[in-house]
Amino acid sequence: MSRWEPNARERLVRAAVESFLERGYDEVTVAEITERAGLTKRTFFRHFADKREVLFAGQDILSRTFAEAIAAAPASATPLEAISAALTATETTFGPDHREFARKVQAVVADQSDLRERELLKRAKLRAAMADALRARGVPDPAASLAAEIGGLAFTTGFARWVAPANERGFGEVAREALSELVEATTKLG
Repeated sequence: MSRWEPNARERLVRAAVESFLERGYDEVTVAEITERAGLTKRTFFRHFADKREVLFAGQDILSRTFAEAIAAAPASATPLEAISAALTATETTFGPDHREFARKVQAVVADQSDLRERELLKRAKLRAAMADALRARGVPDPAASLAAEIGGLAFTTGFARWVAPANERGFGEVAREALSELVEATTKLG
């Protein structure tokens, strides 16, 4: 591939993940990623702050998707119904064609403690985006924060189920199912 071809960001992500799987995360350099992608280090650093970030390339888009879906939920929607709408909205991001690649990314992240830490920070940012969107809808705290925490847990649970080898169901379905189970479990706590 030549340097002028489109999709530089996607090419870098795919090159990085394939390299990490082949040789291990610690063994791969940014120069090797860019060479494999047919791009320059300058292009890499225009898109990513460091090589860890290449594995979390879609997190900002995901946070925006959640916030926009919560904002667009009907005015009559409860906080958890708005969260459910956000989980449904992610089906475009986590379509069936993306599942195998997500499994690869997850395998790389699961193998490295610093990447697992980064994943936790990214998920905290996602929960904060949900809480902010709920507050913008007029949901007061602690309800907004609690709904966002439950939504974040539903996302994490749904994602783990979605990438599981035996799963063929859509992300939205498994994430909404996880949300329902979590809501049911919280009612049993009291």
